[in-house]
Amino acid sequence: MSTEVIPTIQLNDGHTIPAIGFGTFQIPDDGSTYRAVKEALALGYRHIDTAVAYFNEDEVGRAIKDSGIPREQIWVTSKLWLQDYGYEAASRAIERSLTKLGLTY
Repeated sequence: MSTEVIPTIQLNDGHTIPAIGFGTFQIPDDGSTYRAVKEALALGYRHIDTAVAYFNEDEVGRAIKDSGIPREQIWVTSKLWLQDYGYEAASRAIERSLTKLGLTY
């Protein structure tokens, strides 16, 4: 897969996001997620999808870091728990996810 052939979607703010992402749902946090995400990035994926409920954010983040691909070239999407509804709760949950992922944004 080449990043040149992956279609993108333009967002309202002018940024573009790869339309095809690599999902990490049900990949165990036993090294499998790390290997899968690192390989997906090597193959050309630049959109990685995860969630708190997948319990593998730490491996996703390590694979991104170890990939050698500049962070600004990788989109990471995630989801929150239902109890993180509301501005304050969501803000705290986002910070927890960023910490687990080892990312700043």
